[in-house]
Amino acid sequence: MIKPTLLQRLTPLSGLLPFMRPYRGRFVLAAIALLVAAGATLLLPVAFRYLIDHAFVQRQAVDGYFLALFALAALLAIFTALRFYLVSWLGERVTADLRSAVYRHVIAMSPEYFETLQTGEVLSRLTTDTTLVQTVVGTSLSMGLRNVLLMLGGLVMLAVTSPSLTGYILITLAVVVLPILVFGRRVRALSRASQDRIADSSAMAGETLNAVQTVQAFAQEGCEVGRFEASVETSFGTALARIRARSQLTAIVILLIFGAIVFVLWLGAHAVLAGQMSSGQLAQFILYAVVTAGAIGAVAEVWGDLQRAAGATERLLTLLSHHSPVTPPLQPQSLPITGDGIRLSGVGFAYPSRPNSRSLDGIELHVHPGEQVALVGPSGAGKTTLFQLLLRFYDPQVGRITLNGVDIATLDPAVLRRHIGIVLQDTVIFATSALENIRYGRPEASDEEVMAAARAAAAHDFIEKLPQGYHSFLGERGVRLSGGQRQRIAIARAILKNPPILLLDEATSALDAESEQLVQAALERAAANRTTLVIAHRLATVKQADRIIVLDGGRIVAEGRHDELLASSPLYARLAALQFGAAANLVAGAAGGDNRASTETEQDTACRSAKPE
Repeated sequence: MIKPTLLQRLTPLSGLLPFMRPYRGRFVLAAIALLVAAGATLLLPVAFRYLIDHAFVQRQAVDGYFLALFALAALLAIFTALRFYLVSWLGERVTADLRSAVYRHVIAMSPEYFETLQTGEVLSRLTTDTTLVQTVVGTSLSMGLRNVLLMLGGLVMLAVTSPSLTGYILITLAVVVLPILVFGRRVRALSRASQDRIADSSAMAGETLNAVQTVQAFAQEGCEVGRFEASVETSFGTALARIRARSQLTAIVILLIFGAIVFVLWLGAHAVLAGQMSSGQLAQFILYAVVTAGAIGAVAEVWGDLQRAAGATERLLTLLSHHSPVTPPLQPQSLPITGDGIRLSGVGFAYPSRPNSRSLDGIELHVHPGEQVALVGPSGAGKTTLFQLLLRFYDPQVGRITLNGVDIATLDPAVLRRHIGIVLQDTVIFATSALENIRYGRPEASDEEVMAAARAAAAHDFIEKLPQGYHSFLGERGVRLSGGQRQRIAIARAILKNPPILLLDEATSALDAESEQLVQAALERAAANRTTLVIAHRLATVKQADRIIVLDGGRIVAEGRHDELLASSPLYARLAALQFGAAANLVAGAAGGDNRASTETEQDTACRSAKPE
């Protein structure tokens, strides 16, 4: 395997150019400030030389030399501050643009994309990787350029000041810098390991706190505390190793650098005594040596930052390079307000993660405008998949789906989805107020319209009883609400949207009997004069549907009304028997309690005898 060259390792950073190009003017100003500040830094040793040789030794214009030195320092301060402001602004701005671009790209991806990519990985790239990029654009890049200029300028000025001492200083710098670089890499590795261990502890704590009820229900608090404390101790041990190495590095740096300075100063002192150079020249040489040595060490450290940022940039650009399988057409068609409703013609579909297993196979279905159609069948029959295709989260591999006579693949997905309201079995509640959660269905809706939708979904009463009413914060994922309350919030959201098509995926599954009756009545009112598709496992909720579609193995095996299917579809009859038969047995059991008394007594006796005495 061929290892990449030093420059090839930094090639991914070129991917940041499109984000940096809009601010080229500020980059030019930052470069000018950088050059002026670097030039002022390189002139300082010369100013000290003249100060020593002319002001102190020859006693010429002391005040003037000090004023010139102060002016040079002021110039350095002003342009260093300007450079710092400009590059820091650029770092923050480019990073913000990059984060927005990645988020805008990812949130538009179809669910197919997330079958193979974890959302946690996306969040890591949005935070950790962009922070590394920010460090480079806002700090490391300008610091690297500055120190390269100082290093090259310092070497030139060293040779100009004293060619003989320059040879010694280059050898000394090699002896000093190489151990620092080797030891510095170890410190950086330990720093990364320390951050990783801290991240492990945070991840463990986050996972446990998100499942705190489960932890407490199984009385595992002590176990989880033990795991977390062990993780914290591991983190502490890694941090201690980093601190120890950093302390050793500090001692080595101080010893070697000052040792090198003393050695060169000793050589220079002998040159001054021999009349080969002036005191000012020696001071100038020492200052340039310190500047050059510091610049070399800084460049080495910046190089490590650049390599890490190059890796982060590559991961971000990889994220941006993926394209959603579901994309808007270049010239989308308009969607007619009226038409022949929803039509699926020979639709076949398999999830990309399971290409050899078709979730839908040869589906032929026509849902007329205003019709209420129920989808029933065992788990895995393809009911939810059909909803996902209607919303164009996926495109079918075979066949086509039309809405009001227009192929939905020719529509802008946003236009299509604005015509569809959905209530999912797995209710989504955002970490905001009840008012804003419902208003999510139609952001421009007034408070009165939101409350009207809540009343229609039988949610108004319990919302009013919350501490701040409609302005009550519902917590992350709606943890402050019961399952049924969360579902009614979601139903209110769909009602507020007021779409021509309504998709209900087990919309009443989490409700108690009383709330189910209220919501069922609300859904019937909401479904009036609109096309409605209902997924339901509880057949009692769909007995009044205009038509019931029975799915099994991704195929339509029967359709009709409830009474017709009881006679014509063995699968539907079996599903009905399992549900309605169970209810009948409960009623029969209550009526025939006397006849089973003896049996129950025998069973109770058997249970008791099975218990330890």
